[in-house]
Amino acid sequence: MPHKYALPLLYIANAISGFAQGISMIAIPWYFSAHSQSTYFNTAYGIATLLVLFFGLYAGTLVDRYSRKFIFIAVNIICFGIIGSIAFYGRLNALPNELIVLVFVITMLNYNIHYPTLYAFGQEISSPENYGKINAQIEVVGQSTSILSGAFAGILIEGINHGQQKLFGFNVNTSFAIEKWELTSIFMADAITYLIACFIIFLIPYQRKIPAKKASQDSIWEQLKAGFTYLKHHPKELIFGLFSYSVFAALIVSIHALLPIYIHTRLHEDGSVFAASEFLYAIGALFAGLMIRLLFPAKKTAFGVLFLTSIAALLYLSLYFNLNVIWFYVFSMVMGICNAGTRILRLTYLFNHVPNEYMGRVNSIFNMGNVLTRSIFIFCFSLPFFTFDQHIVYAFLSLAVFLGISALILSQHKQTN
Repeated sequence: MPHKYALPLLYIANAISGFAQGISMIAIPWYFSAHSQSTYFNTAYGIATLLVLFFGLYAGTLVDRYSRKFIFIAVNIICFGIIGSIAFYGRLNALPNELIVLVFVITMLNYNIHYPTLYAFGQEISSPENYGKINAQIEVVGQSTSILSGAFAGILIEGINHGQQKLFGFNVNTSFAIEKWELTSIFMADAITYLIACFIIFLIPYQRKIPAKKASQDSIWEQLKAGFTYLKHHPKELIFGLFSYSVFAALIVSIHALLPIYIHTRLHEDGSVFAASEFLYAIGALFAGLMIRLLFPAKKTAFGVLFLTSIAALLYLSLYFNLNVIWFYVFSMVMGICNAGTRILRLTYLFNHVPNEYMGRVNSIFNMGNVLTRSIFIFCFSLPFFTFDQHIVYAFLSLAVFLGISALILSQHKQTN
C-alpha cells in the first residue's frame, strides 16, 4: 500500500475510536450528576487522575521505545476487551457505580497513551515543513468526530419524545421519537469502535525512523531520566510546555467535574444542554483546526498561545456571573477555539524545538504537570461546598485566576524568546 495512505488511515482510525468514546465521556459524568452523586464521581475522578499521572510517565517512554503502530494496536485491543466485558456484564446485571467509573478510568488511561502516540506517529511519518499542517488536520478530524459525538450524545442520553418537549435548552415540537440509550449500550458501541480502529491501524504502512537499538537499549527509567535531562538544558521549552497546557487543564476539569453540576444547579437544564455544549465546543475546535495557522503562523505560535490563554481566563470569569443558556453556548464554542488553538500552536512549537526521539517523554513530563494541576483542582472541587446551592460558580472563578496567572507567565516567556 502506498505511503501516502498512512496519514489518512491514521485519521480514520482516530475518528472511529473517538466517536463512541466521546459519547461515553459525556454520558458518564452526566449520569452521576443526574443521580445527585457528583461528589462520589469527582472523588473517584480525582483518584483516577492521580493514577493517570504515573501511567502517563510510563506511557511516554513506551511511545519512544516501541513501534507507534504496535502501541496503537495493543491499546485498542486492551480497551476493547475491558470495556466490552463491562458492557456484556451490564447486559446480564445492573452495572454498579464502580464499573461505570472503571470505563471512565480506562478511557482516561487510553487518552494518556493514545494522544502522545498519535502526535509522535504523525511527526514520525511526516516532514518538518508539514508539522503545522499535520497538527491542524488531526485537530480537524478529531473535532469533526466530537461534533458527531456531541450531537448523538444529546439525543441518546436523554432520548426524544413525540410532541412538545424541552431539548438542548429550548422548547421544541418533534414528530418522531428516539429511545434513550442505557449506559450498557453506549459502552458496547464504544468497545466495538476500538476493534474497528485496530483493524484500520493494522493496514497503515509504517517503518520506524528511530533506530531499534537507540529506542530500546536503555531501561524505562533511563529513558524517562533522559527526558528530564533534556528539559533541564532547555528551560524555555519547559516553561512553555507546562503553562501552555493550562487551558487544557481547566477545560478537562470543567467538562467532567464542573459543567454537569453547573448545568444542573445553576442553569437548571438537562443532559441535552451538556451534550449541546460539547457539540458547540467541537465546532469551535474545528474552526481552530481550519483557521488557527492562518491567524498565528509558525513564528507567532508562542504569542498565539498567550492570546488564547488570556481569552480563556475571561471566559471562565464570565461563568461566575452567567445565568443564561445562550451565553453558556457561546462560552463552549469560544473555549473550543481556545483549547484546540493552543493545542495546535503548542504542538507546532514543540515539534520545531524538540527532537522526535524525545517527543514522547517530553510530552509525558508536561502531561505529568498537567495531571497534578488537574488533581488539585478536582479534589478541591469535589468538596460538598461546590455542589451546594449555586456555589459551583466559585470553581469557575478559581480557574479564571489560574488561567490569568498562566497567561502572565507565558507573557514573560514570550519576552525572553
